[in-house]
Amino acid sequence: MSFASRLSGVLEALRRRDRLRQLSPRQGLDFASNDYLGLADGPELRAAAQDALARGVPMGAGGSRLLRGNHPEHEALEAEAAAFFGAEAALYMGGGFQANQAIFSTLPAAEDLILHDALIHASAHEGMRLGRAETRSFAHNDVAHARQALADWRAAGGKGQVWIALESVYSMEGDLAPLEDFAALAREENAVLVVDEAHATGVFGPQGRGLAHGLGAHVLTLHTCGKGLGVAGGLICGDKVMIDLLINRARPFIFATAPTPFQAALVRASLQLLQTRPDLPERAQERIAHAHDQAARYLGLSGQESQIIPVILGADGPCMARAAALQQAGYDVRGIRPPTVPRGTARLRLSITGNVTKRDITALFEALAAQQSEAA
Repeated sequence: MSFASRLSGVLEALRRRDRLRQLSPRQGLDFASNDYLGLADGPELRAAAQDALARGVPMGAGGSRLLRGNHPEHEALEAEAAAFFGAEAALYMGGGFQANQAIFSTLPAAEDLILHDALIHASAHEGMRLGRAETRSFAHNDVAHARQALADWRAAGGKGQVWIALESVYSMEGDLAPLEDFAALAREENAVLVVDEAHATGVFGPQGRGLAHGLGAHVLTLHTCGKGLGVAGGLICGDKVMIDLLINRARPFIFATAPTPFQAALVRASLQLLQTRPDLPERAQERIAHAHDQAARYLGLSGQESQIIPVILGADGPCMARAAALQQAGYDVRGIRPPTVPRGTARLRLSITGNVTKRDITALFEALAAQQSEAA
C-alpha cells in the first residue's frame, strides 16, 4: 500500500464513523465562535488598528522575543496585563495552546505532581506529555476526589511541589469550576493553582478579569486573547519568578517567532476597553441570562452557568446532521464529536457571542425546539 493510499484510508475510516473534519466558511448568525464581546470585527479594534498603524507599530516581530523580536508594545502589554489581572508579571505568547504547552512542560519538576481536572483542555495534556512531572487526574470539578488523589500521591512517597490545574469555564461543558474550594485545597497543600481563564476573560469577574481574580498568592492564570478579547495570543500571569523561568526555559517561547507587535497593540486596546466600557461584560451577561431562560423554556435545559450551552445528542452522525440543518436555516451552530468530547456525547455547542441579539437567541431556540419535535 502506498503512503498516499494509507493516508486516504485513514480519512475514509473517519468518514465512515462520521468524524471526518472539514473546513467550512462562516455564514449565518454567529453561535459558533468564541467572540463573546463582539470585538473581533468591531469598530473599537478597527480604530485601535488604525492608531497602531499611525504610530508605526510593526506588523511583524521578525524573530523570537530573545532574538530581536522583543518590542516596546510587548513589554507595555505585559505590564498592563499584570496590573489588570492582579499578578506580579505577565508573558505574552502566540496562543493559548502554546502557552499551556509552555506552562506544563516547563514549570513542574520531575519530582512534582500535576493534579488536573479530567476535562482539562488538550493543550494542557500536550504540555504535561512534554514535561517531566507525574500527572494524576480527578473527576470533573470534584474537589473531594482531587484531595484524595493528592493524599494517595503523598502516601506513595510523593514529596515535590503540587500543581492543581483546571479551567474556570469549561469550553465544551460550559460549567464553572468551584474555584474557591480548589483555592482552599491549594492553600492547605501549599500547591500552585493553575487556572485556564480562556473562556472567562472578558466575560466573568470584575471588569472581565476572570473568575480567579482575587484568589490570592500562588495562582497562575492563562488569559487567551483570541476569545473575549477579540484578537490573538495568550497571556500567562503569575509570580515574577515563574514568568522569568518561562522566559529562560520554555521551548514554546524561546524557539517561536514572537507574536507581532501589532497584535500586542490591539490586545492592549482590548484590555483598555474592559476598563472603560463596563457595558461590554454587562451586556454579555444579559445575553447569557436570556439564553439560559430560552434553553430552559424550549429545551428543558436547566442549570446552565455560562455563555457555552451544550445540547448533547449522543451519536456523531445525527449530531452533525442537526448542525447542518441549523446552518441551512441561517444559524452557525457547530457539532462537536469525539475525541474533543467523550464518546457517546456528541453535541451542538451553542456559543452566545457578542454578534447576536436577544431576538436572534430566541429564534435559535425556537428552531432547536422544532428540530427536537421532528426527531421525536
